Amino acid sequence: MAAAVVVSGKIIYEQEGVYIHSSFGKTSDQDSLISGILRVLEKDAEVIVDWRPLDDALDSSSILYAGKDSSSVVEWTQAPKERAHRGLEHLNSYEAEWDMVNTISFKKKPHTNGDAPSHRNGKSKWSFLFSLTDLKSIKQNKEGMGWSYLVFCLKDDVVLPALHFHQGDSKLLIDSLEKYVVLCESPQDKRTLLVNCQNKSLSQSFENLLDEPAYGIIQKIKKDPYTATMVGFSKVTNYIFDSLRGSDPSAHQRPPSEMADFLSDAIPGLKINQQEEPGFEVITRIDLGERPVVQRREPVSLEEWTKNIDSEGRILNVDNMKQMIFRGGLSHVLRKQAWKFLLGYFPWDSSKEERTQLQKQKTDEYFRMKLQWKSVSEEQEKRNSRLRDYRSLIEKDVNRTDRTNKFYEGQDNPGLILLHDILMTYCMYDFDLGYVQGMSDLLSPLLYVMENEVDAFWCFASYMDQMHQNFEEQMQGMKTQLIQLSTLLRLLDSGFCSYLESQDSGYLYFCFRWLLIRFKREFSFLDILRLWEVMWTELPCKNFHLLLCCAILESEKQQIMEKHYGFNEILKHINELSMKIDVEDVLCKAEAISLQMVKCKELPQAVCEILGLQDSEVTTPDSDNGEDENVGMTSCPTSAFQSNSLPVLAASGARDDNPAEISMSPNVSRVTPA
Repeated sequence: MAAAVVVSGKIIYEQEGVYIHSSFGKTSDQDSLISGILRVLEKDAEVIVDWRPLDDALDSSSILYAGKDSSSVVEWTQAPKERAHRGLEHLNSYEAEWDMVNTISFKKKPHTNGDAPSHRNGKSKWSFLFSLTDLKSIKQNKEGMGWSYLVFCLKDDVVLPALHFHQGDSKLLIDSLEKYVVLCESPQDKRTLLVNCQNKSLSQSFENLLDEPAYGIIQKIKKDPYTATMVGFSKVTNYIFDSLRGSDPSAHQRPPSEMADFLSDAIPGLKINQQEEPGFEVITRIDLGERPVVQRREPVSLEEWTKNIDSEGRILNVDNMKQMIFRGGLSHVLRKQAWKFLLGYFPWDSSKEERTQLQKQKTDEYFRMKLQWKSVSEEQEKRNSRLRDYRSLIEKDVNRTDRTNKFYEGQDNPGLILLHDILMTYCMYDFDLGYVQGMSDLLSPLLYVMENEVDAFWCFASYMDQMHQNFEEQMQGMKTQLIQLSTLLRLLDSGFCSYLESQDSGYLYFCFRWLLIRFKREFSFLDILRLWEVMWTELPCKNFHLLLCCAILESEKQQIMEKHYGFNEILKHINELSMKIDVEDVLCKAEAISLQMVKCKELPQAVCEILGLQDSEVTTPDSDNGEDENVGMTSCPTSAFQSNSLPVLAASGARDDNPAEISMSPNVSRVTPA
């Protein structure tokens, strides 16, 4: 009989006491139990599931025999003497739950590197192994029906013998496999887990992909775009190419387009065809005019904030305050107060007394929700797989929190404990969304600033109201933003867009992480506080974060094009910008782009909609008769943001209380706030 050879490699999972129940005993109610050891191993960039019996003295005639024998195919068949003992009643019994088929066959990849299988070893002839790439589905037992078991079905519809876990359950094995493949419930049978299901909820792991073998990298990109983009999307492409090439010399000439297609397929729902999208508009070359010079002002001080509050604690001039925050950010001492307004936790027109009452109400509401998950017993949680999964993901992410900030230093730091509790409570607040990878990145700066569990939670809940679509299963929010970003970038620089497209980078997947968690991993911790508070003003236009993307890409355009970066190099270069971007410079450039677009009289309708600019008829001089005529085809954008209504910090550093004139220049100058 063909048997599996001993496989060496890195052991990912190992469990003894995993049995095959043969049901081939001498009487119909007697099982023959074959005790074995189950392993999951990494070997030669491949993941292998390997089961082999522990008992050498197996009587093969009483259990299974080989109907066909070759180095690549093994067919398991019932021993003839057993068939007489089985009747119709067996089909309706518990045995039928794990004894899935009368004839079992499965393919086994031929061994290379001299590892030819041996058929002489009596112990190994009952062993089987398969590559994880061949796995199609896993069937689980019904809860409460004896030992837990799993049945593996391979892609050619071959079903392997059921494996029964007499020592512990099968949960650890499933967890190990999910490091490499996506598993999700079958719509037809909740006990069946399908492999590489494309509708798996977006989340899971921030592990460093560069520590993974090439097989693991490919599977993780297929499984989870968050993993791939959060921790070195660009750095793994060479590993992927090497894996796809294999040992075939001709494969080394694979064009970059194949890699781009692979990434498009690997991120479900994000394959973009703009011409199929609603509101698609062909953007032709348009003269946007000169770009204004923009200067940043000092952060809003405590004195300025106090002067804008009346005796009852109401903000006197909300629009003016937002504009000051947009142009300079906030002094750190103000953030704890001001962020609650910016995020919508406190209404801008509320009095101090109204806010005090609101906080009392929200405190009660928060702790009621927290009590819901705190009071769940271990037994209850075992029966609630979603809550259990949420907790597991949160614990992993909290343990990976950036510790460069002292607030989160140390394994048992109170800040980390509060992160965990707030995220668990959010799962009660929005159980449908629950916890998805990346949310902890959005919470950690909020908790750092608020220094209060309740206030941090409600600010986070408000922020998630804005960011909700980024984390939804179908990824429509991310898809829409990438399309919008592509539209804006094409208007600003069609030549650069054409170059990116020529390098199979036109879908801008390298911006995925920027959009997903609002640049959290691109800037230092303190810089992200400044960037977020500016964006929360919702000035100077809608989707200002997309203009920030444009500003960063525009700054990198020259290097990318002059050095003729290809697909790999572009991904690598963009990824390595992390922690090297000047936040004030980017804010200046993005604001200047917005002002340039506002002044453009022929801005395409699609761009107006993205930026939330109002359309109105514009009057233009007639070159022949000097009279004005209404040009209905021309879009005249207007913005509620008045860029010259605030004092700015002059180049000398002195404050100028007179409205600043905005000079016109193709370049943007910046003045760093004091």
